[in-house]
Amino acid sequence: MSYAEKARVAVLRGGPSSEYHISLRTGATVLANLPEKYHPLDVFIDREGLWHLRGKMEEPHAVLGKVDLVWNALHGEYGEDGTVQHLLEAHGTPFTGPKRFAATLSQNKLLAKKAAERSGIKTPYYKFLRREETPSLHAAAGELYRTFPQPCIVKPASKGSSIGIFLSASQDEIAEALFEVFAIGEVALIEEYIDGREAICAIIEGFRGEEHYSLLPVEVRLPSEREFLDFRTRYEGESTHLCPGKFSAAEKAELQELAIRMHRLLHLRHYSRSDFIVHPRRGIFFLETDALPDLYDERSSFPQSLKSVGATIPAFLEHVLTLAQERK
Repeated sequence: MSYAEKARVAVLRGGPSSEYHISLRTGATVLANLPEKYHPLDVFIDREGLWHLRGKMEEPHAVLGKVDLVWNALHGEYGEDGTVQHLLEAHGTPFTGPKRFAATLSQNKLLAKKAAERSGIKTPYYKFLRREETPSLHAAAGELYRTFPQPCIVKPASKGSSIGIFLSASQDEIAEALFEVFAIGEVALIEEYIDGREAICAIIEGFRGEEHYSLLPVEVRLPSEREFLDFRTRYEGESTHLCPGKFSAAEKAELQELAIRMHRLLHLRHYSRSDFIVHPRRGIFFLETDALPDLYDERSSFPQSLKSVGATIPAFLEHVLTLAQERK
């Protein structure tokens, strides 16, 4: 196939996000694995949100005018909260991943949990606090310590990759966690801590003849000194993935069903990944859904899930790009 016949694919990576470095790595994986039928364009978006193509700063509309479709390799703010989706939709450029509304919905953990609850999907008991409505962190922490199941998880309502997540078991620890969370977000989500096995299950639309193809559930193994999955354990090699996880047949089937249901409930497109806690007596609890799972490296859960079913990253990329070209 000649250069002129190849579809030009802009791979967006970087961005004004707390997940900037994760996005750079995901974008690198996409660029390295695009099938020969595509001509890749590495579009770097800096921390100020400025777009760069071939080392030169350009306006987004100028870049989009040179491409046929976009692979959105951005993560977190800007890339997963509806901002870049709004820009791409306004320009009419086909792109991978969720549309604007679905991105906004899935990025907000509080809205996603409410959607799960309305559908009868179990999720840990929770409360939320808004920064402007919490004049005294110490008083708020005292109230939570007295009235909320302890220990508890405190995290931002709209951050991904386990950023800013804390396990707190005292009034002082809760106050400190609220201080840290409010430093990076306006809404704090407080969840009961459920001591169980962490599970991840990914979905691909239209794959292998299925409307929603569920990959095999992954079990996250934490180091002995860690009680929950945070950014460090997720990305700095402290956690390991067992794929497929050691779940019973019933647990495996339920995890796959729940991942599909959350993908549908949040109106996502092309692919997604949902996180769960599996408790030995209380069952399976939904935690959150990632609308654009990272392809950080071969240790990431999504590439490992692909490998476990005999699929390759290039084949996955081609499949999703085909869906995007067909505007599905």
